Amino acid sequence: MIPIETIGLFLTASIALALVPGPDNIFVLMQSAIFGRKAGLQVTLGLCTGLIAHTLAVTLGVAVIFQTSALAFNVLKFAGAIYLLYLAVQAFKSKPVHQEGQQYPSLSWRQLYLRGIIMNATNPKVAIFFLAFLPQFTNPVLGSVTTQLLALGGLFIVSSLLVFGLIAWFSGYLGEWFKASERAQVIMNRVAGTVFAGLALRLAVSER
Repeated sequence: MIPIETIGLFLTASIALALVPGPDNIFVLMQSAIFGRKAGLQVTLGLCTGLIAHTLAVTLGVAVIFQTSALAFNVLKFAGAIYLLYLAVQAFKSKPVHQEGQQYPSLSWRQLYLRGIIMNATNPKVAIFFLAFLPQFTNPVLGSVTTQLLALGGLFIVSSLLVFGLIAWFSGYLGEWFKASERAQVIMNRVAGTVFAGLALRLAVSER
């Protein structure tokens, strides 16, 4: 069993890392501000599902492939960059809606959930980060390293769910304000498009 001191240190580090501005929490903030806090929470669930995949990848050793294979790393990161560019184009193309007789555009639960999964799963740097971060808190003397990695991955996911959920909730207040103003909607869509394009560029030029 992992010592309580190690768990406390790990949770502190995980929450701190989740709070540091990065692609995932910025993505949650933008989606929540545009589509509402419920949408942000749905995206958060998708992102955390992606973290489950990364946890399993590290546990099974698959993440090593992305660390050692330039081709695998580049294929995955460009797939993620292309998807972010697609979201950027959609944001720039979005039109403001009038308050009378129209509903603010929304996405289905499935669409938002898949956005979160794709956003997280197509970032090879997350897999490599997990590969470097999780093993630091394991100890073969305490038993199965595989079990420890799965437990630590679960704790990291819970931490991310908490932080991203709070970001989604409070960002939803921005969404309520934007819905009341067509000009604010235009500005928000352009900001979102720029942010998504910036994240795509950042991912495309990233190195292992």
